[in-house]
Amino acid sequence: MSGIGDLGKSHEGKFVLESDLEFKSVARRNKLLGEWAANLMGLTDDAVTAYAKEVVIADLEEKGDEDVFRKIRHDLDGKNVEMSDHRIRREMEELLATAREQIHNAK
Repeated sequence: MSGIGDLGKSHEGKFVLESDLEFKSVARRNKLLGEWAANLMGLTDDAVTAYAKEVVIADLEEKGDEDVFRKIRHDLDGKNVEMSDHRIRREMEELLATAREQIHNAK
């Protein structure tokens, strides 16, 4: 019986670790995405850092990526930066892959 319990704890531990890594990856992606969008909007220096933090915080509004997408879309539109929804979503996907790699390599 203890073998089954140990196996369950092992799977649970793996799940917790993978969930933690994914959370960190998404947060890193959001920071990178915020920096990308800030540069498109012509922000510089401390304003880039501040905006990237706003994007990370925007992800806390609801589950999934739509809250982040809406913030980026709204802010780019507000600064008259022409960008398709597809391009924003593609950047989100590419930056998530980059963030996962960075998190993985940081271990």
